Amino acid sequence: MRMDGKVIIIIGASDERSMGAATARRLAAEGAKLVLGARRIDKLKPIADAVGAEAVACDISKEEDLARIGDLAVTSFGRIDGAVSFAGVNSAAPITEVTREVLQEACDVHLIGSALFIKHMANRMTGGGSIVITTSQTAYLAPAGLAAYAGTKRGADQIMRIAALELGPKGIRVNSLSPGFTRSGMTEGYFAIPTLEAAFLKEIPLKRLPTVEDMANTALWLLSDESRATTGQVIDVSCGQTLRRVPDAEEMMGS
Repeated sequence: MRMDGKVIIIIGASDERSMGAATARRLAAEGAKLVLGARRIDKLKPIADAVGAEAVACDISKEEDLARIGDLAVTSFGRIDGAVSFAGVNSAAPITEVTREVLQEACDVHLIGSALFIKHMANRMTGGGSIVITTSQTAYLAPAGLAAYAGTKRGADQIMRIAALELGPKGIRVNSLSPGFTRSGMTEGYFAIPTLEAAFLKEIPLKRLPTVEDMANTALWLLSDESRATTGQVIDVSCGQTLRRVPDAEEMMGS
């Protein structure tokens, strides 16, 4: 029971196929007390019930929601030991076509949301703890069409590093979990393209896609005392794809 008695908040767990839900199941199996948050409370509630967690409606772009979920955890369990955010939005458009609305939504969720998530979780951690945000391999591989998505994820990584510097004296670790292309609720639609997976596997040294369980295991380590010497880091969980590249659209489509 590596998380026995630890109080953990997870944002973004309203889909059974998601990284957030997989992490909730993994942490619950290790003895954690969980508070789950997501915008879709109707979809979140069954997942929370299955792992014995509290469920709270929470939009990471709304500061009052982050304050509320933090306060609930403290009221219910007396403290917060760790928090992880998997909140994200798909934002795809060429730079010559991207709209202000797409840029703003990506900024609100990935950049501002991550900063406010760190702020509110840290302000309620009175005895140290671990905060994890989720960014992306796209922030380092720079695939075409993902300026809004990758740019705001890269910015969030820099916010994480500064937060780790500021919060270290309080015993609070801050890190980023950086997934490679992973089959999940958010990406499921892409797998309707029959040639897509093979195009990605060509660029992955370990010759498999990472899974939501891989993300859950990494989040478990970052939230546990086993990572107590790790802060300010981007933890790559891509099966090695960041050693190479993201396939282009023609390769994905098999043309």
